[in-house]
Amino acid sequence: MNGYFSEAGAFLINVIFGFFILMVMLRFLLQWARADFYNPISQFIVKLSDPLLKPLRRVIPGLAGVDIAAIVLMLLLQYIAYLLIVAISGQAFHPLLLLILSITDLLKLLLYVFIFAIIISAVASWIAPGGYNPVLGLIQQLTAPIIRPIQRRMKPISGLDLSPLVALLLLNLLLIAVPHIQKALIGLIS
Repeated sequence: MNGYFSEAGAFLINVIFGFFILMVMLRFLLQWARADFYNPISQFIVKLSDPLLKPLRRVIPGLAGVDIAAIVLMLLLQYIAYLLIVAISGQAFHPLLLLILSITDLLKLLLYVFIFAIIISAVASWIAPGGYNPVLGLIQQLTAPIIRPIQRRMKPISGLDLSPLVALLLLNLLLIAVPHIQKALIGLIS
């Protein structure tokens, strides 16, 4: 029975903390991409992340246009989630190990956000080309900093833009590298 409760607790912790981490990450990325903050989806993300982010911004200022408080908040939330999961499972832990796991999990989440956003954008361009939807507009603004540099170097072939495919290929290569980076970092503390 103890196994069930620890698994259920870990699941709930991952869902609740994962949701807030995703909201803070989306807010960070939308600021980075200079997306439309009057979009209803942006407003939803801002309202959800403000209670956690505003107090931290008073203590941690931004640096060169980068919202350092959002990065710290994501890392802190991921670290606390790992601490809670370890606590309910009753396992011993190493603080640096949890920090490495937290950082690499955030990197994976970042890559997955871009991968899914590019896939959604590409599929939407096939289904409803030229149509406007607040969600799709925001997704296109989010992916533009990744897609545009590829589009500048790679012109459409017979009217077909292959830049999303190239971006997905590069993002997946980075995703493959994350566990290897994680393993190398864990090797440094063992």
